Amino acid sequence: MSDSPRTGGSLAELKDLVNAAGGPAAVGTAAPVEPKRDALGRSYATGRRKNAIARVWVKPGKGTIQINGKPSSKYFARPVLRMLISQPFLVADRYQQFDVFATVVGGGLSGQAGALRHGISRALTYYEPGLRSILKKAGFLTRDSRVVERKKYGKAKARRSFQFSKR
Repeated sequence: MSDSPRTGGSLAELKDLVNAAGGPAAVGTAAPVEPKRDALGRSYATGRRKNAIARVWVKPGKGTIQINGKPSSKYFARPVLRMLISQPFLVADRYQQFDVFATVVGGGLSGQAGALRHGISRALTYYEPGLRSILKKAGFLTRDSRVVERKKYGKAKARRSFQFSKR
């Protein structure tokens, strides 16, 4: 029975297996994360929300945000939506330090702003991996999976039933 590979056992045996494999550093510690940048010094990420998809490029600059070739103030007229897309920069303390170029398709303006925020957050973590913990804690890296509920057969809408008629 001692010839078979060990699958369980005591903590002391597990410790011996870890030390034989190269110590705890070889098992639990990963190499530092390298930034992902293209030849032009930009980081790319995709953000999603509802039916909207945002392709986002981030590079160091003066803080200009261009969406589908328009400035953010023209594309998102409502201040709430502009505030939504600037949140990752404010949380990461990088406001007015990065230029953003994005293309957004699908959904409405609110979903597009959420997709853009998700994409900007992911692109920032690719450009500066040290920002990941801050943005993760703020909840900007998690894709909001809520979408419109589909219509079911035998129903008027997703949940509404047809009007009941006694006669």
